[in-house]
This record gives sequence, C-alpha cells and structure tokens, in this order.
Amino acid sequence: MKLLFYAAKIYDKKSFGPVSENYPDIEIDYIDHELEPVTAPLAKGYDGICAFVSANVGAETLQILHDEGVKYVLMRCAGFNNVDVEKAKELGIIVKRVPGYSPESVAELAMGLALAVNRRLYKAYNKVRENDYTLKGLRGVNFFEKTAGIVGTGKIGAAMARICRGFGMKVIAYDVYENPDLKEFVEYVSLDELLSRSDLISLHCPLLDSTYHMINIENIKKMKDGVILVNTSRGALVDTDELIEGIRLNKFLGVGLDVYEEETGYVYEDKSDEIMQSSVTARLLSFPNVMITSHQGFYTLEALESIAETTLTNMMDAANGVKNGNDIA
Repeated sequence: MKLLFYAAKIYDKKSFGPVSENYPDIEIDYIDHELEPVTAPLAKGYDGICAFVSANVGAETLQILHDEGVKYVLMRCAGFNNVDVEKAKELGIIVKRVPGYSPESVAELAMGLALAVNRRLYKAYNKVRENDYTLKGLRGVNFFEKTAGIVGTGKIGAAMARICRGFGMKVIAYDVYENPDLKEFVEYVSLDELLSRSDLISLHCPLLDSTYHMINIENIKKMKDGVILVNTSRGALVDTDELIEGIRLNKFLGVGLDVYEEETGYVYEDKSDEIMQSSVTARLLSFPNVMITSHQGFYTLEALESIAETTLTNMMDAANGVKNGNDIA
C-alpha cells in the first residue's frame, strides 16, 4: 500500500520513519506541499493520503482524491473540522483520525500558557535580558484555591482538570457529556455559571456549529474581571475581534492562545521576512497580557510517536475494513 504524506516536516519524518519499520506493507512518500485542490492530483497512484489540521480536505479536494483512486484519508490530528465528512461518505472514502495521541501534551501546554500570562514570564525574560531587574508589570495571582473552569472534558480536558487540581484549584466544568471519571473532584455546571465563577477558563472542546465563536463579547462580559483565558483547542471557538474588544475593556488578566482564527496559511511556516496582510494576530500581540504560540500543543516526543503509531494502524485497519473507533467517515 502506498501512502502520500502531505505537508511533511522534518519532525514528521523523524517520528514516522522508525515507527513505519513495524508496518512493512505501507510505503510512505513525503512531500512538502499542503493538501488542497491544486495539490490533490499528486496523490494519483496512492492508496491513501496523510494530512494535518491545516489541510484543505473539503468537497473539491475529496472529489479530486477520489478521481485519482485514493481510498483512505488519514488525519494525523484529533480535529477534523477541515474535513467535509458528508462528501467523504458520499464518495466512499474512509477517513480516520488520531483522537487521543497524548492528552497530557496539550494540557501541559495549556497550563504553561496560563502560568506564562499570569506571571508575565515572557516579559520578565526580556526585561532581565536587557539588565532590567525591576518588577514593574510582572505581578500575577496565586492559582492555589482559585477556580478553574474547563470547557470540554474529553481526554485533554480531563488531563487539564487533573493538572488544575494538582495546583490546589477548585475545578468546575461544562460539557454536553459529563465525564464520570472526574466526578470525584469536578463539579459540572452550566456554561454561564462557569463563565461567571472561573478565575481560569481553558477551552478543550471540538469546533462544531454549536461551539463556533462560543467566546464572544456577550460571554466575555459574563466573565469575572481579571480572568485568564486559554485556548489550545480550535481557533474559531473564539471570536478574535470580540476577544480584542474584551481585552480593551480590561476584562482579562491574561490570554494564552496556541490556536487562533487566522493561523491557516501561517502556522508551521517561517513568515519572518514577510509583511503580514492581516493585522488581527499583530493586534493581539500588541497587548502586554497576551501570549501566542504556534499550535504546538501536540509537539512532544511522546505525542509524535503516538500520532505515527495510530496513523499507520488506522491505514492498516482501513485496508482490512476494521472500524477501530478512530473513524470519521
């Protein structure tokens, strides 16, 4: 079986290479190009393709892949909001994902962002590099005995809840499906109650019609003054323009974002010598209480190994007609 690996980075090759030795029936070719309609014809002659969360796996792309004989689309990520699931089903293309590569890798980054914006670690680092040892602008708050609100308590949200508990925080959560494994120390509440009670709000839910722009100015106004907001899930959970409005209203002690709405086309690329055509990210970075990272929640050794293992297992299972719980279509 032949697999075409789109948007391959050095770390992808390093993680998939050793793991692929255990899957001798799969031959992998890596290309730098991102998956989109114009690059989909490159998959001619391949049984499957491997794509990431930044790929365009819409109806047009899927139709071209189908026309070129591709039977399997393997998403090496948990999110699949960029996949036209109904079109894939219509075409008979099997789509699988990696729903639980390493929940702790994302949750630990979420807490890292929360700590960084709370204690202004990025600002402190730069001040000391310039021999400025004053404490101006560095005051934070204790997390101990504060309230953490976890929106979405799947594997990643559950990992974040446990981390917050370890900090001595009271943990409340909102989810359509309550996680019984957390009931011992997590109190489930409505979204409105979570917004109004939480000192730290961390988003860990999928991007659906019901969650699109769930963080908007109306909900921001329900939050406590001095709240910390962290998003390591999906950029479009947050209405960026209205987040900026909330920041200007001094609603937030800090905002930590590993994902954001305009990341597509920029994330994982070096744009340091280019002039950004959109000013939204630049506007966010202009605020002293905002920290943005490069969608790197998944980027740990353990997570990369797990992603490779699960992706290649998904291809073997797809070829053998096995549904393994990772199926999207």
